[in-house]
Amino acid sequence: MRSKLFVPGSRPELFAKAFASAADALSFDLEDAVAPDRKPQARLELRALLRSELVDRKKVLIVRVNALDTPHFSDDIDAVAQRGLDLINLPKPESVDDVRAAAAALERAETVNGVTAPIRLLLNIESPKALRHAAELAAAHPRVAGLQLGLGDLFEPLGIARREPAAVQQAMFDLRIAAGVAGVFAYDSAFADIKDAAGFRAEAQLARSMGFLGKSCIHPSQIALANEVFRPSDAEIAHALRVVEAAREAEANGIGAYVVDGKMIDPPFVERARALVRDAGRLGLLSNP
Repeated sequence: MRSKLFVPGSRPELFAKAFASAADALSFDLEDAVAPDRKPQARLELRALLRSELVDRKKVLIVRVNALDTPHFSDDIDAVAQRGLDLINLPKPESVDDVRAAAAALERAETVNGVTAPIRLLLNIESPKALRHAAELAAAHPRVAGLQLGLGDLFEPLGIARREPAAVQQAMFDLRIAAGVAGVFAYDSAFADIKDAAGFRAEAQLARSMGFLGKSCIHPSQIALANEVFRPSDAEIAHALRVVEAAREAEANGIGAYVVDGKMIDPPFVERARALVRDAGRLGLLSNP
């Protein structure tokens, strides 16, 4: 899920274009991108979409619902908890109870709608309290698959500049560690300046260096940048393959630590190399999968 494209749920004319894009995931939005008076119709559009033949199982499908404390949450969940959906993106969870309440509502909707494969939760971390307790939120329920950073909502009320490098780096680090504690993935925030491709790329590169899975895109022009940054390079793949092969030989010979390409290798490096090889295989980048 290198790239995740936001698509307003109230713009069905964009749905087919989104599926035709190179984005790994599509996040259909019922929250900020949809005006209050258009939310009921947007729910109906997304329910029809998820039940349609347009659904492409090669893409991860996500719906960002409205927050738990809004009058829209229950109707959103009831409408979009369909067989074609992979993740519910939950905005503004503040407590373990919030996460568990969302999971319970999702389970009820799945039962009503005949969904047999559990839909998982992607939690937006976008407040100081949520960031401070992000590891607890991530571990609150087995349905939680990942944490997503919301830098605009996190920074603006505090008067922190959205583009302040030190602040961005600190928030990314805190979220990544919290996700690591809970064993879930970390996903990067959106980047609002559509025309600043260099800024988007730099922030994506920082996120990748911190182990984030991918970056949110608010415009189709950002998809290629995210896919490029989060694609393992040929050199990385080649090194990872050498590490995996060396690990296989070392295990057979009872060797604990060894050197590959001039670097000492032990279990943490092997685990990372294997994960990179898996990613490369999933992306079709291995000549001999």
